[in-house]
Amino acid sequence: MDAPPSNLPEFSVSDLSGAIKRALEGSFGRVRVRGEITELKRYPSGHIYFSLKDETAKLAGIIWKNAVPRLGMTPENGVEVIATGRITTYADRSSYQLIVDRLEYAGAGALLARIEALRIRLAAEGLFDPARKRPIPMLPAIIGVITSEKGAVIQDIRTTLARRFPRPVLLWPVPVQGEGAAARIAAAIAGFDALPAHGPIPRPDVLIVARGGGSLEDLMAFNDEAVLRAVAACTIPLISAVGHETDTTLIDFVSDRRAPTPTAAAELAVPARAELAAALAQSAARLAGGLARIVQERRLRLGRAERGLPDLPALLGAARQRLDDRGERLALALPARLAASRAAFDRACARLPDLPALLSAARRGVADHAARLRLALPGLLERKRGALALCAQSLGFALRHAVARGQRDAARILGRLTPAPLAARMRQARAVLDGAGARLEGVSPLAVLRRGYALVTDGTGHPLTEAAAIAPGAALRLRFADGEVAATAQPAADRPARRGPPGSAPGGGTQGRLGV
Repeated sequence: MDAPPSNLPEFSVSDLSGAIKRALEGSFGRVRVRGEITELKRYPSGHIYFSLKDETAKLAGIIWKNAVPRLGMTPENGVEVIATGRITTYADRSSYQLIVDRLEYAGAGALLARIEALRIRLAAEGLFDPARKRPIPMLPAIIGVITSEKGAVIQDIRTTLARRFPRPVLLWPVPVQGEGAAARIAAAIAGFDALPAHGPIPRPDVLIVARGGGSLEDLMAFNDEAVLRAVAACTIPLISAVGHETDTTLIDFVSDRRAPTPTAAAELAVPARAELAAALAQSAARLAGGLARIVQERRLRLGRAERGLPDLPALLGAARQRLDDRGERLALALPARLAASRAAFDRACARLPDLPALLSAARRGVADHAARLRLALPGLLERKRGALALCAQSLGFALRHAVARGQRDAARILGRLTPAPLAARMRQARAVLDGAGARLEGVSPLAVLRRGYALVTDGTGHPLTEAAAIAPGAALRLRFADGEVAATAQPAADRPARRGPPGSAPGGGTQGRLGV
């Protein structure tokens, strides 16, 4: 059956989609939508697809490749943002979507949460460790400044440096907020750090990253991770001076020093020349005073040492006088010592025994023993003759063999000897024998007796060396060089006192006299 006629217009799918698109874009145009980013996906073409959602709805969003550098932030899943763009439709899927050309963080709470999450992550990596921070040079030769060239910050820094201690300033101008500010600041820090030490552009000794005050969104470039890692990788000491005194950004935690204001950063970078001059003058005065005190102390010590030194001429005169005295005493002591030694020698000679008498007694003893041996020898010879005959036979046999062996050994030894060495050895042996005979003759008691001394012995033949050991009336024997004489000891009172030869006892002594 045919359909009933209707007055509703008929559209094709394309016409209806185009009409809906025109109506949607005409009604809303450019909008700002607040929501949480989810389902974020980056395509190789450079486009970014994501969704914005809240508690009850979800809206598809697209960021074209040419709009990504102008977003103002980097989109991430879970971040609440305010997306600015235009509503359009996608006819192939019968859906509508938001074409985004700008993103902003949705309020200070989201920004602070993002900053806190980044701070915790970088602190875990050690970027905020105080041990990494480097000291600021006391007087840098070049100061590098990273800030906007049109703001009042650079003028404040230059004025402060000129007032405290003028130093050359090398400015790297960068935008301090807005699109691409973070990348430009990170590149400026890396560029200063890459300058060679002796290149055409001088390498700064300290860097100052500064900007004036602003809202949290204005200061977000200094909370960017790229800037923070560039500061951490920089080998030049860096001072951060971002915002006013109450503003705090993450670059303050990574930098080597944090200044509350750009003016304070310039004051941290260089010392006050007037204060340095005053400190130098004070140090010079203290050094001069210390040197003066040391010189005065050394002068006093030298004076005390000079007073403690002895009088050298007086010491030399006393030494000369002692030398003269010792020389005179030595000249007198030598003759006295010689006389004392001679007297002691005479006393020793007087106490020597009668060696000739001893020898005569020994001869008589030998003669007596010889006579008794002659009387006992015949009987002994008879008893021993038989034994000797047997021994003689055996000895004769053995002697012949020994003589023959000795002759052979002597012939062998004589064959090895040459006449010349043998004669030399004979002369040497004769010289040794003559020397020994001369020394033996020198120590012989008979030689002493021939010089006029006598050896005194008791009746048993023991030598007497002390007069106190001789009792009066004791039998003595006096041995001279040519024989012995008997004597009897007498007390000294039995004979008149007279002066004896040197070394003899005086008349009043206790030594006895000898009666021959």
